[in-house]
Amino acid sequence: MKSLVSLRLVAVLHAVAVCLQPVLAGVYLNGSGSAMRLHEPLGLGLAFVCLGLVLVATIYWRAGGRARAVLVALLLLAAESFQIAMGYNRQLALHIPLGITIVAIACALAVWTFRPAARVRRTRKRAAEVLA
Repeated sequence: MKSLVSLRLVAVLHAVAVCLQPVLAGVYLNGSGSAMRLHEPLGLGLAFVCLGLVLVATIYWRAGGRARAVLVALLLLAAESFQIAMGYNRQLALHIPLGITIVAIACALAVWTFRPAARVRRTRKRAAEVLA
């Protein structure tokens, strides 16, 4: 499935960029102001990468893949949108734990795309259940 390969690429790109965010925040806390100047635009860029992830996951699902990928991508998009708002409002009590959750979910999705369950195609009966 070519759509699975695309999903893998975008999910891994997204997970790597998401994992870079806490590193930049830590470097900022260590005294480097330039790290925070990178943290903000990377966070905004992540939302756009996540939009691409939703698109690719939807194509993967429509090509016979699992709907789970679309649901997780939508969850990530909602979480990242809220994360951006909490970052701009300096609500670190929510921003930090939500960031940890986003890292965990993004990495789990990237790993899942390489598992055998991601390669299993939906059966016609299963597809009818999902679409109903």
